[in-house]
Amino acid sequence: MSVRVAVDALGGDRGPEDVIAGAVEAAATGVTPVLFGPADLDSRGLELVPTSQEIGMDEKPAEAVRSKPDSSLVAACRAVGEDRAQAVVSAGNTGAMLAACLLDLRRLPGVIRPAIAVPIPAITGPSVLIDSGANADARPDHLLQFAYMGAIFAEEILGIERPSVRLLSIGEEPEKGNQLTLEAHELLAASDLRFEGNTESRDLLLGAADVVVCDGFTGNIALKLMEGTIKTVLKALREEIVSSRRGRVGGLLIRGAARSLRDRLDPDTYGGAYLLGLNGIVVIAHGNSSPRAIANAIGLAARGVEHGVVARLAERIPDRRKAGSVLTSARSQTDQQEE
Repeated sequence: MSVRVAVDALGGDRGPEDVIAGAVEAAATGVTPVLFGPADLDSRGLELVPTSQEIGMDEKPAEAVRSKPDSSLVAACRAVGEDRAQAVVSAGNTGAMLAACLLDLRRLPGVIRPAIAVPIPAITGPSVLIDSGANADARPDHLLQFAYMGAIFAEEILGIERPSVRLLSIGEEPEKGNQLTLEAHELLAASDLRFEGNTESRDLLLGAADVVVCDGFTGNIALKLMEGTIKTVLKALREEIVSSRRGRVGGLLIRGAARSLRDRLDPDTYGGAYLLGLNGIVVIAHGNSSPRAIANAIGLAARGVEHGVVARLAERIPDRRKAGSVLTSARSQTDQQEE
């Protein structure tokens, strides 16, 4: 049976036409996108659920979700909570997506905080950066749980058996970092994850680990720096090739390799990121997503359903959290401070 994916047609910076074009492209692969947006949208033959409101990128997330229950974003999330769709995709306001999903889907038992898991196009193959923006502030036990969620993602979606895990810090030595990374390192080292210590941001695209864990503030900065660097380098390479006759001839010779490199490094290849830890599959696409990126984000959501990612998280996260709670004094101290 085809996977039904609720798609926020008004999400993103490029307008609904690009979102719909991406949904049409995804439909050709066997997925069933269900659009949520104004009744007068040209859905190009796809199912359309009419909505009367829209949440902008600059709106305050919690306030917007409460005041606009019939927005395309909220209605799409609600469809998953009511089992009218199996996954949701939006390129809209990330904070509003998190707020709407917490309201309609809720967290899985045992999950402290949901986290954004982004596939990184490393040279050695894709890896996972988690958290990439859901939690600007985090505790060491949050990072421990993010690592477990990232490992399950790597196993189920990327097909990596027994994924390696590293902690993003300012140096590889265990004694380097702020208080958060020092305590998180201790928890991760005592866990049953395949933890291989700290890594630095310069190694992310080299394949530092199958899973790289950090707080959402650090992860979002690292992610945007990587994406900006990749786009800038590729753009500069194209401009250099066409700037001279010799460059154009050389460009013809390396065209195949250059296209392969572009496809591997292009953020549109995956199209979006999972918001893990919720009772449903949620994929957040880039605000500037192209039709190709939207299609790939919908495909990513469908794979999450097909691989039973939510069920796998529900099976494994509570036990992991219980085990981690008794591993080190650092964890017990942070729990006492929280109380």
